[in-house]
Amino acid sequence: MARQVTSANSDERQVAAVPRTTDPGGTTVPQRLLAAATRLFADQGYDRTSVQEIVEAAGVTKGALYHYFGSKEDLLHEVYARVLRLQQERLDAFAQADEPVEKRLRDAAADVVVTTIDNLDDAAIFFRSMHHLSPEKNKQVRAERRRYHERFRALIEEGQESGVLSRATPADLVVDYHFGSVHHLSTWYRPDGPLSPQEVADHLADLLLRALRP
Repeated sequence: MARQVTSANSDERQVAAVPRTTDPGGTTVPQRLLAAATRLFADQGYDRTSVQEIVEAAGVTKGALYHYFGSKEDLLHEVYARVLRLQQERLDAFAQADEPVEKRLRDAAADVVVTTIDNLDDAAIFFRSMHHLSPEKNKQVRAERRRYHERFRALIEEGQESGVLSRATPADLVVDYHFGSVHHLSTWYRPDGPLSPQEVADHLADLLLRALRP
């Protein structure tokens, strides 16, 4: 009997060691960790936030964090990567739509503004803390961003080659022009300001299209 009790206790300990995947509200452990990390990184900075603070804010153990993320650096990478994945998926959908190229480009140009504002903390954290990433992860992020920019540039080039958009400015510079504005949103946009995310997006997308008119 003693051996059976010991075995049962051992089984209970093993079950307890496995992180619960969701809380009663349906939020997964990775989501809770990312939400806590994003809030803390935004409020006090990546380098001044400890792993202990993250797990306490998320209501999980360090073991749970290391089960889903190998390190605090992995959390920083994922904060930005999840937004970029969303934007890439949406850009791909716009690029493949059965619409005139001007509309596809404008939709894509507006969407990246809205999705950046919707995830403003993530964008601010990343551009402020990107230098904390290892060379390998930094290279990976740059490659992911380059893929996004190249898909966006391809829309511009399609319009230029068809004569719908002006060739006066090289497509690479047009991309830098638009994304320079996008990357600075976190420095000035305020949710309680006079413009909604969609209004800012419409203004910036219209500026881009006006600059490209033949």
